[in-house]
Amino acid sequence: MALQGPFFGKRDSEPLNPRSPTSPSLGGTSSLGSAGGASAAQPFSSPAASAPVAAAPAPAGENGAKLTVGPNIKLKGVEITDCDTLVVEGTVEATMNSRVIQIAEQGAFKGSAEIDIAEIRGVFDGNLIVRQKLVIFATGKVTGKIRYGKIVIEEGGQLSGEITFGTAEGGSAKGD
Repeated sequence: MALQGPFFGKRDSEPLNPRSPTSPSLGGTSSLGSAGGASAAQPFSSPAASAPVAAAPAPAGENGAKLTVGPNIKLKGVEITDCDTLVVEGTVEATMNSRVIQIAEQGAFKGSAEIDIAEIRGVFDGNLIVRQKLVIFATGKVTGKIRYGKIVIEEGGQLSGEITFGTAEGGSAKGD
């Protein structure tokens, strides 16, 4: 899948042939010299080889794997794992254990989530455990069973349901 990304499927077979002979050394043009247009493909093999390097800074800003559910997308009946940041712009019905969830104004999440940091601008409905900080923005609405470490609610933000301070694992708060 990473090999097709830089080329957008335009040269599916051409870049794959030169890459195997040139991967040990980019200067090895013995197999490329026979085709006149293949030498033009050489510059494309270098950026393709550096594509993982170019993709590395984007996750570094988010500190890991990021899943974005775009507007008008519905993701239903799944368990989301190994995702550092979930951005919800559409609708998600799922169970997840992650680091960060960001629900956009038009986004909605229904289900169960255990999160380090939650930023809610849209709707969350279900069981929410926020180990560190829950931020509900002015357009945000959170309902259900909520446990949090710290909470910030902007004017206009809504919070309703069974709300408990503390995120002690094992089902009971440490301060009880």
